Amino acid sequence: MKRKLEVSELIFKIISYVFLTIFAICCLYPFLYAISAAISGREAVEYGQIVLLPKDIQFEAFAEMFNNNKFWNSYTNTLFLTFYGTLWAMGVAILGGYALSKKRLLFRKGFNFFLVFTMWFSAGIVPQYLNYLDTQEIFYKLGITDDKWLVVIAMGMAAMNIILLRNAFEGVPSEIEEAAVVDGATELQVLTRVYIPMSKSTIATVALFFAISRWNGYFWARQMITNLSEHPLQVFIRLKLEEMQDPDIMTGWDEAYAADSVIFALIVCSIIPVLIIYPFIQKYFAKGVNMGGVKE
Repeated sequence: MKRKLEVSELIFKIISYVFLTIFAICCLYPFLYAISAAISGREAVEYGQIVLLPKDIQFEAFAEMFNNNKFWNSYTNTLFLTFYGTLWAMGVAILGGYALSKKRLLFRKGFNFFLVFTMWFSAGIVPQYLNYLDTQEIFYKLGITDDKWLVVIAMGMAAMNIILLRNAFEGVPSEIEEAAVVDGATELQVLTRVYIPMSKSTIATVALFFAISRWNGYFWARQMITNLSEHPLQVFIRLKLEEMQDPDIMTGWDEAYAADSVIFALIVCSIIPVLIIYPFIQKYFAKGVNMGGVKE
């Protein structure tokens, strides 16, 4: 019986490793293809000769992009939205999760219900858009004409992330909080010196969720940011794609690289910061989701 279990376990591991390897290749291939298409010659890209490795290697598409001031401006806007958007969203999520984790909070069950209710039912895009327009008008009256701040403030609420932090805070032993209170700690000190350090895995995970959401944000950034100089990178890539599909531009295209190579170069550059940051946060990811997703 023991031998049969060992054989079946070995078979299971082999199948699992094969499946995970295939899955990893499927996830990695689009990125490798984008790199190859970005540095391949025009003919190889236009005639679909790129399968995995680049052909007729050139870097003019990257050079054309790096010399484009609009690209760097959009990159700066994306960094602005990601940094301040994550900072604001984390502040809202941490304070909301901390408050909802306290059983002494008045109407706690009602607040938790309405928070979860927003995950089940949504008012829809049109009411949300009208709400953002009203908020934008208020910003203008206050003298805030930079629409990036509207996206930062409006996107600062995520019910799922608040629930993850609430569950993580509920997992902190109450005895530690009581000891801190006895030592004279205030409510803010309890949060910053007890709950946040003991929930850093979940906080790092939620911060990653918010940062990726802001970095990849496209729809509301395009709808609400009216000034072209304030568009983030994702909107810039979309506008560039539309520009490259213009028949008038393509008719006179005589570069050594394909128009699609510029788009692929933009895609590669847009994902590089995520690839750099993710390995440093990955070690917290599984632990953070488990702490925040499981309620004892």
